[in-house]
Amino acid sequence: MITWMQRHRKYLVITIWISTIAFIGAGFVGWGQYDYGDKAGAVAKVGKITITQEELQKNYSNLFNQYNQMFQGKLDEKKAKEFGLQRQALKNLIDQSLILNLAASYQLRISDAELFDLIKTQKAFTKNGQFDKQQYTDTLKQNHLTIKDYETSMRRELLIQKTLYLFSPRVSPLEGTSIAYAMGVADKIDYKVLTPDMLTITSDETALKGYWEKNKNNYKKAATYDLSLVRQPLLSTNPNEADINSYYQSNMHSFTSNDGKMLELAQARAQVIAALNDEATQKEALRRYIDFKKGSLNSSVTVEKINLSSDSKTFSPELLKEIMALNTQKAFLKPRKVNNEYVIIKFEKLNPTMPKTYEEAKAEANIGYTYEMKKAKLQELAQNSFKTFHGTVSDFITRKESSKLAGLSDQESTEFVNKLFASKQKQGFLTLESGNVILYNVLEQKLLQDTTIADDNTVMKLKGNLLNQKLLKMLESKYPIEIYAEGI
Repeated sequence: MITWMQRHRKYLVITIWISTIAFIGAGFVGWGQYDYGDKAGAVAKVGKITITQEELQKNYSNLFNQYNQMFQGKLDEKKAKEFGLQRQALKNLIDQSLILNLAASYQLRISDAELFDLIKTQKAFTKNGQFDKQQYTDTLKQNHLTIKDYETSMRRELLIQKTLYLFSPRVSPLEGTSIAYAMGVADKIDYKVLTPDMLTITSDETALKGYWEKNKNNYKKAATYDLSLVRQPLLSTNPNEADINSYYQSNMHSFTSNDGKMLELAQARAQVIAALNDEATQKEALRRYIDFKKGSLNSSVTVEKINLSSDSKTFSPELLKEIMALNTQKAFLKPRKVNNEYVIIKFEKLNPTMPKTYEEAKAEANIGYTYEMKKAKLQELAQNSFKTFHGTVSDFITRKESSKLAGLSDQESTEFVNKLFASKQKQGFLTLESGNVILYNVLEQKLLQDTTIADDNTVMKLKGNLLNQKLLKMLESKYPIEIYAEGI
């Protein structure tokens, strides 16, 4: 079953981002803090499945990077907010959770063998065409992932696929023929792209303040943490030759060249000394940690007082996650390496999210206000001009082979053509996910001579999309959805 799903998985579900190696090569992107009410640490709950802040941050990061590729690296947080990527990230996780609830009701599981069958096929984990355990470990480590977290994520994805497979459609010859004719229709169109950037919105203080009043819960100060921090700088131990040789003999396999060959002691000497210094520094940091925890820290050691926000870039996302998990019962964090030193952190106080005043939120609210105004005016412009416009005339285009249209990205071209062929109107306008609006007029239509029966995958995708939409609607009525995060 898993082999079949791997071969056909792109046809199984349209609402779920399959993260085969979801985080490899993707930078971490985050945004501000939510108000969690009494459900600290969770942003939503679907049936028995809790959606955590970490899951939402990761899903948003993946979504941001996919859109950023579409915009050739020019996507920023402002545009991401305009496009509603935060809402889409949460919607993705809610859809996944609905299906996971269904899987639990069927008592479906993913075996270790099924999981390994997927992992061993990933190119990032192979060396010379074969799965390599060390490559697997190193690749995850380089991307700040633990094996446990990665395999938990993959097991979840496979479970979703397995569940959806129970509802996978079957294709009849008549359906194949019908779809083939639909796919064989080609249109020549006159079209024009309208973008929000074409419009200028005049500043209106009264209207902006009214918008803020209606949406003030969306604009809050991030939660902050009062912390005490003790640093342990890197030590220089000046190890003797016996210590250097002993450490090298015990750890020689850790010292390799770029091509994977083990280095001789003479070549690895600087690395061995650095490792010994790091080991000594970590031991001293552990001593300070114990003293700090007991309240017997030497008076010569400086204890820094810092205030850290939940969207801070001071530490890595992984360390920030650990800090945010601290509380009065578990106040201390063991030494963590940051750059070339170790830090010991103690939780002192949580300062929860607070609503921003109008003046504090004004600049941010103006982004949302401007977007909503442009969106409304763009729709008004499209409504008033789609019957009289003159734009660019395309070649004949089909649903199956939508060549890139001038002024649109490949993804926008595909989205537009799919919506065009689903429309019954000869003239009109279509709104894309990017916010752009396309005016169109079908000038000519023809049936291609080389129309053949559509392949099963094409029909399966169309049927699967409809089935998945209906399935999710049914599950929404079956499993209660509670959303704790405000401002999304």
